[in-house]
Amino acid sequence: MSFDLNMAMFRLLKKEPFFAAISRCISKVASNAVPTAGVRVNPDTGYFEMMYNPDFFDTLGNGDANRQEVEILGVLKHEFYHLLFEHVTGRLPEEGMNRNWNIATDLAINSHIADELPAFALVPGKSYTDPKTGQVHDMFKDMESGLSAEEYYILVKQKQEENKQKNKDKGEGQGEGEGEGGGGSPSNGDGMPDSMDDHSGWATEGTENVDSVTRQIAAERLKEAMQDAVEEVVKEGRGWGSVSHQMQKQIMDSLKSQVDWKSVLRYFVKTSQAANRSNSMKKINRRYPYIHPGRKTSRTARIAISIDQSGSVHDGMLAAFFAELNKLAEIASFTVVPFDDAVFEDKVYEWKKGTKHKRERVLCGGTNFDAPTNYVNDNNFDGHIILTDLYAPKPKNSKCQRMWMTTESCARSPYFQTNERIIAIPDKDCADE
Repeated sequence: MSFDLNMAMFRLLKKEPFFAAISRCISKVASNAVPTAGVRVNPDTGYFEMMYNPDFFDTLGNGDANRQEVEILGVLKHEFYHLLFEHVTGRLPEEGMNRNWNIATDLAINSHIADELPAFALVPGKSYTDPKTGQVHDMFKDMESGLSAEEYYILVKQKQEENKQKNKDKGEGQGEGEGEGGGGSPSNGDGMPDSMDDHSGWATEGTENVDSVTRQIAAERLKEAMQDAVEEVVKEGRGWGSVSHQMQKQIMDSLKSQVDWKSVLRYFVKTSQAANRSNSMKKINRRYPYIHPGRKTSRTARIAISIDQSGSVHDGMLAAFFAELNKLAEIASFTVVPFDDAVFEDKVYEWKKGTKHKRERVLCGGTNFDAPTNYVNDNNFDGHIILTDLYAPKPKNSKCQRMWMTTESCARSPYFQTNERIIAIPDKDCADE
């Protein structure tokens, strides 16, 4: 038998509407380079991907076809939960990535899907079976279900210390057990198991070559996918499937978390740049040679930043925005387009990468958003950010992706409604000097 991921995804679509919606934003790559399965951020694209070993999925169920289907869907949900709970994009203990954290995140997830997983999965309140020796262990059998990864992390470290002391008393060798990664290997010298799946590609800076901006891009894309998935299951009445009420609450709470406007600004700039990269089979991918194509850049992305110069846009907003643009100039160049009721092209300038500028106000008239939109449309830009108080009629459509930056108070009462992204700078960050 050969594992067919497409068929598994079809079954997921039928039984689990929420997970099926999340699955659409995750690339799937079959590979024998991972022993089981694992999710990670692709550093070239800023998208999440799931690497999976078809041979591993073929072994699930111990020959029972019905049980195999249950365990396949359980493993897939396990991987998606790692993404939903930000285990891949930076939710880490102070010590950073380590095996105890891998175990703790698995325990937090698996307590909600305990009956859907293979016997070697780490589940609080249950025994687990070493996949290589067949030995049954009760290490987590006394642990309570439903705790957070942080709470399990404390308990796992306590278990590790207990095991080390027992080994010491017996005169046996002990391992520190703090290595990164995971992958279903048997118990280590300190008696602690490895996680069921592969965590070696989790995007920790310095270990997987995934920078913080790329992690932010992936996290923002996932949050948008989560919002779409929630809308599908709630507003369209498709239902949550097997997602428990506790998990539903955690997912909904995560969507309410405050967005860091500075990170989103960087996210917009980086994704505009990424729009000008394409796949190339002639170029070898540095991280996954012969698995993914390489990336080539055809030209430098052109990003326009239109700054509303009307008198209602106060100096504090301009100061906060210019301060962040100085930081953005470390990663990109962009064109600054001052406007009020018109764009004065002799005042447009290129903000080159690596340079700094002071805040300035060069005009002071009314506001017409069609003016900068026409300028950007006519000059073939790849991204458009408009800093404004939103106090003017809705403009015409933009040919490139467009985002609006304003203050919290202005965002609460915009003059027009739009489906385009509006990012609010906290009022406290915009206080006049």
